[in-house]
Amino acid sequence: MNFSTNEECGLLVDGFDTPPAVMMTHNPPHYSALLEGTGLVKAQDLLAYQMFIGQLSDRVRALGKKLEERLDIRFRFFNKKDFKGEVERFKTIYNSAWEQNWGFVPMTEEEIDVMAANLKMVFDPRLIQFAETAEGKAVGFILALPDLNVIFKQLNGRLFPLGIIRLLLGKHKVGRARVLAMGVLPEYRKKGIDTVLYLRAYEAGTAVGYNWGEFSWILADNTMMTSAAESMGSRAYKTWRIYEKRI
Repeated sequence: MNFSTNEECGLLVDGFDTPPAVMMTHNPPHYSALLEGTGLVKAQDLLAYQMFIGQLSDRVRALGKKLEERLDIRFRFFNKKDFKGEVERFKTIYNSAWEQNWGFVPMTEEEIDVMAANLKMVFDPRLIQFAETAEGKAVGFILALPDLNVIFKQLNGRLFPLGIIRLLLGKHKVGRARVLAMGVLPEYRKKGIDTVLYLRAYEAGTAVGYNWGEFSWILADNTMMTSAAESMGSRAYKTWRIYEKRI
């Protein structure tokens, strides 16, 4: 477990037959037995859902189109020419959208700035979208990243001197993406904004060559999100566990 759920966390307990997506943990299967042998017990499970191109359900596609037409909300891609401004919009949504989640600790502005700086070289603006009101207020977002683990595996851990060039040149050609986060301000929920964001992310990603996606991670008891993932046509294929022990 890292210092908060804003960072990598969880011990993999199911789904060892497939490699981890970018910024997700992986470990040998016997680790869980070692931890449980010390008296640690499950505190929470985290799920990853995967979807292949062509698996989006027709019902969600039709619903998303209708909602986008009816909502007084506009949807747009990340504007890389206004990187700083886009990060500020992300800040206004992130902590508010996630504050009720189990184990959540608000990110400081400095933490978000560091995260943004780390991702600036490798992000794909075609995988990030915002939902805005007619007045330009950002009320929701969906954030996905190319699955750079595909390239890291090919590099065998050697980034220098040429590995970093291969990484930058190949980041848009991996064909795999991980949806890192999706959030909507509380007062704008239950309007269908999340459904439209999911649909637009799927359509935008597949249009530029991404044929596989992972939604991760999702709290196992967050039925609103797990139901949304399943209704799209994706399926849970990995489970991570956070352990606890009374002291």
